[in-house]
Amino acid sequence: MTYCVAMCLADGVVFASDSRTNAGVDHIAVFKKLHVFNFEDRVIVLQSAGNLATTQSVITLLKQQLQNPEEESLSTVTSLYEAAELVGNVVRGIIARDGGQQQSHVNFGCNILLGGQIRGETHRLFHIYPEGNFIEATPDTPYFQIGESKYGKPIIDRIVQFNTPLETAMQCALISIDSTLRSNLSVGLPLDIMIYQTNSFSVEKQYRITESHPHFLALRKAWGEGLQKLFKDLPPFSP
Repeated sequence: MTYCVAMCLADGVVFASDSRTNAGVDHIAVFKKLHVFNFEDRVIVLQSAGNLATTQSVITLLKQQLQNPEEESLSTVTSLYEAAELVGNVVRGIIARDGGQQQSHVNFGCNILLGGQIRGETHRLFHIYPEGNFIEATPDTPYFQIGESKYGKPIIDRIVQFNTPLETAMQCALISIDSTLRSNLSVGLPLDIMIYQTNSFSVEKQYRITESHPHFLALRKAWGEGLQKLFKDLPPFSP
């Protein structure tokens, strides 16, 4: 399993992903789930959850398309909407290919978050489904989650709004993932995170958060202690 969250806010887009994959308790591995495609006039970020073979094939094929100047690719589409269409078609094709080859109960599906900016339009964020269709984030619904989302959703719903500053949103994303780490062993460190400031076309704010990262440790400690203190200060139960 996995957990990825992305937030499309007034000032840019925030991305955070764990890196654990598992096929049972005795087969756990680490794979990067945040992929950045950076060109002079665009920054496109993909986060993936679902069947690992499918998501790896999707990323590989998208990279191969970049090598063929006659083929449409993430470097030639003129909008993030077209990028979502392109990725959706790739997802649909790979699932049809692999699912048709094997007669089994394996789930070849995957979900992908695609966000960033292409020069000439504002930053955007899309959630692409296994069927290849997709939806776009809006000011009313500024974030998407894929994977093991239920544990980290409440904190985001209480804190994040469209006008939330990017650094505050990233803090919330990290707490959301930490809450998931506490409750589900199929989500694990290290984390890959990125903050994209609109119109910057920069990918400099990429970081990997390990179990010894000082800020994450301090954030985890402060959040846990704060929750315990708040609980103790709640009004007593009075039916």
